[in-house]
Amino acid sequence: MNKIRLAKYIADAGVCSRRQASRFIDQQRVRVNGALANHIDHVDSNDDIEVNGQQVVPSNEKHYYAIFKPIGVDCKLIPSDPNSLIHLLPEAMRLFPIGRLDKDSHGLLLLTNDGALCHQLNHPDFEKEKEYIVTTSKPITDEFCQQMMAGVSVKGEITRRCLVEQLNETQFRIVLTQGLNRQIRRMTKYCGNYVTDLKRVRIAKLTLAELNLEPGKYCSISRSQIIS
Repeated sequence: MNKIRLAKYIADAGVCSRRQASRFIDQQRVRVNGALANHIDHVDSNDDIEVNGQQVVPSNEKHYYAIFKPIGVDCKLIPSDPNSLIHLLPEAMRLFPIGRLDKDSHGLLLLTNDGALCHQLNHPDFEKEKEYIVTTSKPITDEFCQQMMAGVSVKGEITRRCLVEQLNETQFRIVLTQGLNRQIRRMTKYCGNYVTDLKRVRIAKLTLAELNLEPGKYCSISRSQIIS
């Protein structure tokens, strides 16, 4: 096995996403052969790698789940938090979420131990779509939709062009190919409105409707249901 970047190795082992692995490295919570890890470290299965004090054991079998995340559930997998998503997941299975939803949002969430798929769905260069239905506190205008589509400033970054379609006076559909933190809420606020409900209904080609899930319930899916 050729040595690969540490964050990719951790993600491929099913511990967490590459982004979270990078955060763990920054926080000095990763060790390679007993020494604190660096982002430039390249490793393979012959190296002893620990994340948060737990040895990383690569998982060859990949698992894929879809869950209808309810409002009030936090996507951080913290066992001590009664509102954590971890309490809704299959026991004794190491999974991590793809494309988190904030605590006040609901809808489709994917969970896997497939780091490569997570990277493909989360990194904007792959342009994998995520679709949302959004309800606002004030009426939506054509100007609002055009401004949202063209891109606005979110934490110093201009959002990518996206699809926005008005559904009724206070509801619109938006399709994104990037996932900045609380992006839709911040975009909506920038354009002079406020989100009162945010529901994700599609990730890539998988829709929430086809799964027929109740809030808080999950089901096993295949990789091919998500991407071709």
